[in-house]
Amino acid sequence: MTHTAGTHKQWLEAALAKVRKPGRYLGNEWNAVKKNFSGQGLRFAICFPNLYEIGMSNLGLRIIYGLLNEQEGVSCERVFLPDTDMREILKQEKTSLFSLESKTALSEFDFIGFALSYELDYVNVLEILELSGIPLLAKDRSSDFPLIIGGGSCVSNPEPLSDFIDLFLIGEAEEALLEIVERYKKLQGALRGPRVSKEEMLRELAWVEGVYVPSLYEPEYGENNSLKSFSAKYADTPLTVNKRIVKDLNRAYYPTRWIVPYVSIVHDRAAVELMRGCPHRCNFCQARSLYYSLRMRSPERALELARSIVQSSGYEEISLLSLSTSDYPFLSNIICSLSDTFQEEAIAISLPSLRPKSYLGALADYLSRVRKTTFTFAPEAGSERLRKIINKNFSMDEFYAAILSAYKAGWQSVKLYFMIGLPQEEYVDLDGILEIVREVSRMRKDVSRSAAQVRASISFFVPKPHTAFEREAMDSEANLRAKIAYLRKKAGGLPRQIKLDFHDLESSLLEAAFSRGGRHLGKVLLSAHRKGCPDSQQPAHLRAMFWQEIFKGCSETQEAYLRKRGQDEILPWQHIDLADMSLTKDTVKSIV
Repeated sequence: MTHTAGTHKQWLEAALAKVRKPGRYLGNEWNAVKKNFSGQGLRFAICFPNLYEIGMSNLGLRIIYGLLNEQEGVSCERVFLPDTDMREILKQEKTSLFSLESKTALSEFDFIGFALSYELDYVNVLEILELSGIPLLAKDRSSDFPLIIGGGSCVSNPEPLSDFIDLFLIGEAEEALLEIVERYKKLQGALRGPRVSKEEMLRELAWVEGVYVPSLYEPEYGENNSLKSFSAKYADTPLTVNKRIVKDLNRAYYPTRWIVPYVSIVHDRAAVELMRGCPHRCNFCQARSLYYSLRMRSPERALELARSIVQSSGYEEISLLSLSTSDYPFLSNIICSLSDTFQEEAIAISLPSLRPKSYLGALADYLSRVRKTTFTFAPEAGSERLRKIINKNFSMDEFYAAILSAYKAGWQSVKLYFMIGLPQEEYVDLDGILEIVREVSRMRKDVSRSAAQVRASISFFVPKPHTAFEREAMDSEANLRAKIAYLRKKAGGLPRQIKLDFHDLESSLLEAAFSRGGRHLGKVLLSAHRKGCPDSQQPAHLRAMFWQEIFKGCSETQEAYLRKRGQDEILPWQHIDLADMSLTKDTVKSIV
């Protein structure tokens, strides 16, 4: 049943009494934007395919939401995956999923844009479309339905979702999305008769740099689902899709009216993005390729944004974000200035994981003036030998010096990130992880009576597309389980202040399959959705059994996507070019 916005609001009042965390569905948070076009203008639903508290922690969603709502004649509203209790109510009462701000059914929007940041959210995309009464397969949707866009870090390999998404936006969205919206409006406004066909619209939008329209291409597969060829259906369709980037970060839009949720979210703080890209070339890092080249905001602009966000939101913590924040050349100046500005207001400053730099120790005192958040570093590997193999530039001398300075400033806890299953990894490298965490904890005794609290987060290496390791195999499940058991056994001798947290192995294996596969995975996702994909709260072994059966029923195996790729093999993502360059229409014609 499709309700009007008014009846949706009435229905919601009764439904909220039956669900956990009703604040997820209100849509009237501080700084939320509500535009009333009375049916006029372009309506864009920005959709995060997971729960509200995860989606509201996504910076990209906040940027798109604010950017589009600043445009005249455009309204952007938010949509999140409802929790299981709300999903049951929607299905039982035959009510379609709706936006937060105006309570409008998703099927009434012009665009639905999915922010895709995690491969295991793919099946949630199908759940949201199902809840909205929108056909799941792109080929089944006419121009009467919204155009479905996919964007975010996952679309560096868009192929697994190609059956369901009309167009993907590769790279950064701030400029490209405005071009998409303007082309759409002009094309629709120029019509004097029936609406333009969906294919005509998509062929026109495909000329926006960074736009990939899967239906305009034809892949041919061979044995073992390997890709034999990939061609365009039309002579004027670009053979390669280049990512979009914002050339001038200082002039780029950034939200200052920070939405303040009623419920606690994963990253419940305001944030200022200092720079995009990364000066380093870690062999495992996909983000470096996706956000290359390195661009910075000036310290003056960063400080201006921080002050505006705090003033408009009332947040008591602000995070300084980038892929490698400690490489931002003005970090010391910004931290000192913000610390002096916000100390009386008791606003804390936090940083993401850092590379060790000599100046970090001196900043520890400034960062701890209000409250001590956790110092976070990412050594990634347990030995210098392995760090060289993965090209991770990480000075252990500067690392230990920064840790010691932090302890002298009163810090009591440190978080460290490591990976296991890396290429050429040996068990001595695992021993190195334990040696590092032991020493980091012990060092606090040099300045205090007790050891430090150290939390080591241990994930599993996934050979992601567009990295130096993209053709490497992922370590086998058996090997990884043996390494987990080895570390857990040896960790029994560590001080009680040290805690090892392992990522979920089953989820990491699935992540690898969906990040490295082609269009064959569409049938796997569709089958998983139809058979009721288990959520993350269910036991790991039950989730693993479910996915094994799904792959088997589709005549597929996860292992087929984790294998090593030959140098001559065509990769499913090779038509996506993440280099920092433009492909003009004239260039495409000359290639054809």
